Amino acid sequence: MPEWLVLTLAMLAVCVVVVAVVLVRHRAAPADEDPSETPDVIEYMTMWIGVVYAIVLGLAIAGVWEGRGAAQDHVRAEAVALHEISERVRIYPADIRERIREDVNAYVGHVVTTEWRVMADEGRVTERGTELLDRVRRDVTDYEPATDFEAQAYQPLVDQVSAADQARAARAESTGETMPGVVWFGLIGGAVVTIGMIFALQIRRTGRELVLAGLFSALIAFLLFLIWDFDAPFSRGLAASADPFRLLFPDIGS
Repeated sequence: MPEWLVLTLAMLAVCVVVVAVVLVRHRAAPADEDPSETPDVIEYMTMWIGVVYAIVLGLAIAGVWEGRGAAQDHVRAEAVALHEISERVRIYPADIRERIREDVNAYVGHVVTTEWRVMADEGRVTERGTELLDRVRRDVTDYEPATDFEAQAYQPLVDQVSAADQARAARAESTGETMPGVVWFGLIGGAVVTIGMIFALQIRRTGRELVLAGLFSALIAFLLFLIWDFDAPFSRGLAASADPFRLLFPDIGS
């Protein structure tokens, strides 16, 4: 059974049970019962709906903000690993050193220009970027050290290539949206219910109350927009940037 169908059936079942209990309680109540002696439940429900929805919004914002921060960390780790490769090969022969650095620069140039736009527009990394990083890996791993000094630098270089590859894979996993559709259903449905509860209260339509109601609705809309904006770390307004690459490779064109 699909998850959305399970969710729909569960919500309907809860509503039916609550309504049935209320109707049975109403019919079983004695004729002389005075409802005015019980506290007004509307304000109590409104308060708790607001509290629960505020918690859900806070968790959603924290989740997407953490995802954006993790995406930026992946970019930084990849840039640092590639920079270490460029620096550590200085002890290699000139032809090997220059070939590795040229391939690293070609990969970085592709990432900060072509691949970054593809991530923003299509939510994926490019096959060309994978090929360029594989070329860097072959440059490093296929070279046979000729001296003990080069042999000591060989394994750290291989480790940096592995670190760059892992960071690229993590960056690729962070390119798409992270919030599932069922979560968006809960956020938007909760907003409708929370704002709708305003109409259950006895608002006298004074200027002050209307302004507060409008500001409350605008705040919820802003928070939902914030979640949507953070949800795709590389493609929206407050997106992760390629600045770590540009900072460590200033000669690469942006």
